[in-house]
Amino acid sequence: MKISRASTRHIKTIVSFNLSLALESEGLTLDYDRILRGVNAVFSDPTKGFYLLATENSEVIGQVFITKEWSDWRNGYFWWIQSVYVKPEYRHRGVYRSLHRYVRRLAKEDGNVCGIRLYVEQENQAAQNVYKKLGMKPSRYILFDEEE
Repeated sequence: MKISRASTRHIKTIVSFNLSLALESEGLTLDYDRILRGVNAVFSDPTKGFYLLATENSEVIGQVFITKEWSDWRNGYFWWIQSVYVKPEYRHRGVYRSLHRYVRRLAKEDGNVCGIRLYVEQENQAAQNVYKKLGMKPSRYILFDEEE
């Protein structure tokens, strides 16, 4: 398995993974064109974040999307792991673990990352167990949001 940054040639795969992720994890059917514009925006403006892909025999089998949040309290960035997706036939084979370790390594090499965060559906116990096994723990913060 190889982990690397995604490029524009991976856009359709990323969009497909995001559509599958929304449907599987939240029962949401998202608009293809809107996601396509959102993924393209990441490649047009690197300050929005970056995608990492896991590949095996040149097939993309998993992804994560990393965004940054500045913390004035810590004088560093939190990296947020988002859009985690592993193709069903590759689950329970260490794909996410490999992606997560790669994120940790990049964050350490960056030198300006004060932590790694992610959010997970409250009912998604399987994902929570994976994150705990990798050394993450529930935050003391509760997430609030307001969508438009």
